[in-house]
Amino acid sequence: MGKLRRRLFPVLILLFLAVACVAVWFLRPYPVGEAAVEAMRGGSGITVTDTAGWIRFEGGQTFQPSVIFYPGTLVQAESYAPLARLLADKGYRVFVAKMPLHLAILDAERANGLFKSFPDDVFVIGGHSLGGAMAAHFAAENPDRVIGVFLLGAYPDQRGDLSETGLPVLSMLGSRDTVVSREKYEVGKTYLPEDAVYISIEGGNHAQFGSYGPQPGDGAALISPEDQWKQTAVMLEQWLITLMLDMAKSPEEGTAG
Repeated sequence: MGKLRRRLFPVLILLFLAVACVAVWFLRPYPVGEAAVEAMRGGSGITVTDTAGWIRFEGGQTFQPSVIFYPGTLVQAESYAPLARLLADKGYRVFVAKMPLHLAILDAERANGLFKSFPDDVFVIGGHSLGGAMAAHFAAENPDRVIGVFLLGAYPDQRGDLSETGLPVLSMLGSRDTVVSREKYEVGKTYLPEDAVYISIEGGNHAQFGSYGPQPGDGAALISPEDQWKQTAVMLEQWLITLMLDMAKSPEEGTAG
């Protein structure tokens, strides 16, 4: 038995190393695009604060609500800097989460850490792809913490059922997005409120919500990444303004935080 163990031990070590190498290979994050690297530098009135758990983007003025953003699977937080910077330029404070192993599914409760640090802010939460689904999970379990949810190339599952939360929802999808299953997307609508807002970005695809290059299985975009970021930022801004106007009309309902 002792000889057998000695013979098996090197084999098990090699097997463990092989599995580890495969895991590392498949868990490699997408590279951060050049536009994101440039946006991370700040300047022109935008302050970028890069911490262990979050990247915060702020402009010269701060409108409410603040924005919590969960990244897509294996997409680094920095990759959303172009979109976050556009929102910051419009006056919104944006927090992009740095997820463990770049997987939002490992820390859907990450947003909880912000509320004590910014007690005077009201928040919306959202994200891209699986990050959007995890943002929906958080909102479904903590509907009193946020005043709205936005989904970019994303849809909720049953655990992220927002249909009875009373939270406004904005869902945006690129017309050329072939990463998102249209069948699952339609099923996901059953977990959203009846008054959810759906917007199609004509010519946009899945990956161009961020800056990390092409994504396997995605459709070819007919618009530039810059165009998709700008359209997304404009529509998000309009939605955020509407949320605050609705809160002003019904202050008793705006107690999130």
